[in-house]
Parts: sequence; structure tokens; C-alpha cells
Amino acid sequence: MNPGGEGLARLERSIRRRMDARAAIDRVVRSLPAVVQIVVAATAAYLIARYGLGHEVPLVAVTVTITALGLARDARPRRVLDAVIGINVGIVVAALLVSVFGRGAWQLAVILAVALLVARAVSPSPGFAIAAAVQSVIVAVLPDPTTGVFARSLDGLVGGVIALLVTALIPRFDVFTERREAAALFSLLDQSLRGLVDALTHGSEAEADLALARARRSQPLVDQWTLSLESAHAVAAISPWLRSRRPRLEAESRLLGAADLATRHVRTLARRIDVLVRDGQPRPELAALIADTAETLRLLGRSRDDEAARYAARTLATGLAGRCSPHALSGIGDQTVVLLVRPLVVDILTALGASDAEARAALPPL
Repeated sequence: MNPGGEGLARLERSIRRRMDARAAIDRVVRSLPAVVQIVVAATAAYLIARYGLGHEVPLVAVTVTITALGLARDARPRRVLDAVIGINVGIVVAALLVSVFGRGAWQLAVILAVALLVARAVSPSPGFAIAAAVQSVIVAVLPDPTTGVFARSLDGLVGGVIALLVTALIPRFDVFTERREAAALFSLLDQSLRGLVDALTHGSEAEADLALARARRSQPLVDQWTLSLESAHAVAAISPWLRSRRPRLEAESRLLGAADLATRHVRTLARRIDVLVRDGQPRPELAALIADTAETLRLLGRSRDDEAARYAARTLATGLAGRCSPHALSGIGDQTVVLLVRPLVVDILTALGASDAEARAALPPL
């Protein structure tokens, strides 16, 4: 019997439950814009099909709207349009075949196969084909509405139009989500560079390994940010409410481009330093250079919303560029690290408004 061990296990379970609860709450909060959008769109599609067109059971209108919008982060109108087209392809194919062959087990098999094949011919997207197949099955299995076999095609069109209108009029993307993604990426880059500083200061391979592992986790954050921003751009292009946000989204895109390049440079630096510190020798000069690089990137991450941070980042990056001379250090490995910092500093300066020529001129000659 180990009371201490049992107490630790209870504490771990309690922490895990709290973390699970926080994750659940976070999912709910992040899904609220999408939930509102879907509820409004599905209700509108139902009302139009039920009372505008007189369809007693406008199931397809509602399901098309929900399926087309979905809860996925990617809310680009093009994705919604692709889903709408795929769904309506399945409805039309099924309605035509039902009117010719009727309903039954073998008819269901034929309708499903034809819907999948037609959808694959129309679009390379697997999701397009599955959306068409699901709707074709609904048409093939459920009895015809009293308004006729092609009433569901009209319902599908209603649902698709409503989904596209709601995408433009009730946009779901949130600038706070973009800020969270940007903050998460720059925080991870800072942790990785700070780890490299510690590794160079102490000649620690373990700290370099940890910094490299952190750097390798950065790409999913870049991908998430990219997807969210592409969706925001696409919605802002058609939404009358988001015209004022377009310049901000352009600034966000420039920052993302700089962050993407920075993550590639940091991963390369981490791999090189991970090899370099295996001799166990401290390298305070390189540590100071990487520490200033980390501070510059931290200021770059704040530069979108803070003009003072932008000015400070450019000043620090210019000074950092002037110190990137490999001849100031001895040893091929140390000089290689300096050479790897140079293009990172150039990319930071250009992201902060310097021309490529100005950024390169700030570097000492090789």
C-alpha cells in the first residue's frame, strides 16, 4: 500500500479531467460562430422550402445546408460551393434514375454506383463524391414527396443558395482565432530559440535536442494559420460586412509569410546547433547572437498590432545583421551557424518594410 503513490495518481486524474474539461469548453467556444451560421442557414432553408415552395418535408434542403457549411475550420465559399454542387449532383442523378427504375435493393446499388462515378468524373475531391453519394441514397430510399420526384432537386438548390448567402452575410472566421494561431507559432519559435541559447551557453546536447523537437512542431501551426487566413480572405472577398478588414488581412498575410520563412530557418539552425554542441563546449558569442535573434522574432510577432514593437524589431534586426560576420568566429561549425542566421535576418527586415537590397546591405561582406 503506497498512500503517496495513490495520492499522486488521484492528482494526475484530477489534472487530466480539468484539462479535458478546458479542451471541451475551448471546442465549444471556437465552434459558436459555425453553430450560429448553421442554425440560421438550416432554419432559413426549411422555411423557404416548407412555406415558400410548399414542400411538406424539406429534409434535403436542411441536410444540404448543414452538410455544405459543416463545422470545419475551412469556410471558404469555394469549398461551400463545391459541397453544394456535389450534393446536388447526387440528388439529380438519383432523381433521374428513380424516375426510370423505381426503388428497390438493386436500384439502390445502381443509383449509388452511378452517383459515385459521376461525382468522381466531375471533381477530383473524395469529399465531393461522398456528399453526392449520401444525398443520392436519401433520394433513392425515401418515398417521393407529393410535389414530385424532382422536388428534392429544388430543395437541394435552395439549401445550396442559402449556404452560400449565409457564408457571405454571417461570416464565421474570427480575428481572435488568427491572433491565437499567430501567438502560438511565435511562442513556439521563441521557446525553440531560447532552448538553442541555453544549449550554446552550456554546451548541452540535451537542451539542443529539446529545442530541435520544438522547432519540428512548428509546421502544423503554420498550416493551421494558413488555412484560417485563406478562409478569412475568401470570405472577406464576398462579404459586404468585411471590406474594412481586408487591409488587416493583407498585413496578416505578410506576417504569416515572414513567420513561415522564419520557421524554416529556425529548424535549420536547430539541426545545425544540435550537431555543433555535441562537443560539450560553451559558445557564449553564438548564444548572444541567437538570443538577439529570438528577441527580434518576438518583436516581429507583436508588430502587427504594436507600431512601437515594429520599430524596435527593425532597429534590433538592423543591428543584428551588422553582427552576422562569420569571420568574427573561429571554427567551421560556428561560422556555419552565423551564415544560417544571415538569411533569417534578411527575411525579418523585409517583413518589417525594408527592401531586399536594403536588408542585404545591412549584412557585413563575406
